[in-house]
Amino acid sequence: MLTRPLFIGSEIYRASSYGRKHPLAIPRVSTAIDLSRAMGWLDHRSYLDSPMATPDQLARYHDRTYIDTVRRAEADQRLDPESRDRYNIGRLENPIFAEVFRRPATASGGSLMAGRLLAEHEGIIYNPAGGTHHGMPDRASGFCYFNDPVLGILTMLDGGLERVYYVDLDAHHGDGVEYGFADDDRVLTVSVHEAGRWPYTGKVEERAGGLARNLPVPIEFNDSELAYIVDEALMPLGRRFDADAVVIQCGADALADDPMSRLGLSNRALWAAVAELSTLAPRVLVLGGGGYNPWSVGRCWAGVWATLNGIDPDVPVTPDAEEVLRALTWTRRQGQNPPEHWFTTIADAPRPGHVRDDILRIVDTVME
Repeated sequence: MLTRPLFIGSEIYRASSYGRKHPLAIPRVSTAIDLSRAMGWLDHRSYLDSPMATPDQLARYHDRTYIDTVRRAEADQRLDPESRDRYNIGRLENPIFAEVFRRPATASGGSLMAGRLLAEHEGIIYNPAGGTHHGMPDRASGFCYFNDPVLGILTMLDGGLERVYYVDLDAHHGDGVEYGFADDDRVLTVSVHEAGRWPYTGKVEERAGGLARNLPVPIEFNDSELAYIVDEALMPLGRRFDADAVVIQCGADALADDPMSRLGLSNRALWAAVAELSTLAPRVLVLGGGGYNPWSVGRCWAGVWATLNGIDPDVPVTPDAEEVLRALTWTRRQGQNPPEHWFTTIADAPRPGHVRDDILRIVDTVME
């Protein structure tokens, strides 16, 4: 058994960017690391440096020609039009940038490392750079070049685990992971996401031909509604499936302060969901995902790490943590005059509300 939760990170994310105008121009993993250290929640005993996945490791799920194309895009910093169109690389969504192979291969390497460790030991591992849930076997999609959740889960299964429960809390449907395990009854995939948002999949009646469950939620989705879904759907489904491991994709783009959804959660709601879901199996892998406001995603993911360690993140920030937060910049309009609580708190104010009839119907449908 692992003696403590482990945090997998890398310095590659500190200087790497998808490009100045891309939503992933912001620092995310490095902010979560810096905040966790500044709050006294992360020390060297819990931190592991992520390896970079090799082409052979990536080929456990991804097409080798596609892998070679991503490597060529990094080496040449360009692709011919045919390859660009075939593999969806070199466009605004999935640009060619300096680390276009090394960065996603490192995120995948972290989930592969976690998968190997969890196949051998019970415990908790956190890889906030992971959660690239849109990646397809032979093309990039939705800012995701490789699919690290699929690779991590396959590693656990290859290592002898028999059942894995995957829960996706990102604002966008976890289509790539659902696709990856559509015909595999060893993996139950469940996605909670905003209805009618890209990639426009994951309707409540869609089950991908197998075990998959989808909970497309309405705009202004609040803390009380997520708590209801956790208690009435995600936890019962997990108990029924009785998995050896649970994987939680904890994208921060469902938060009220994020520009890429119209949902309304506080980070407290995600922390509470992670705390509950992590009790479902003796092995837990928590991943990042979306999140496009540097303050909200950094604070959320640092709080996830605290939660996994049994620490209440609702505490005053340390001077060092406030310094980390005040050093962030964001070119979007919301970043020009940020509210003071983005600098001085880790925990958002709660955002409770009425549990709407739409939520009740969605839960009833997935539990049928």
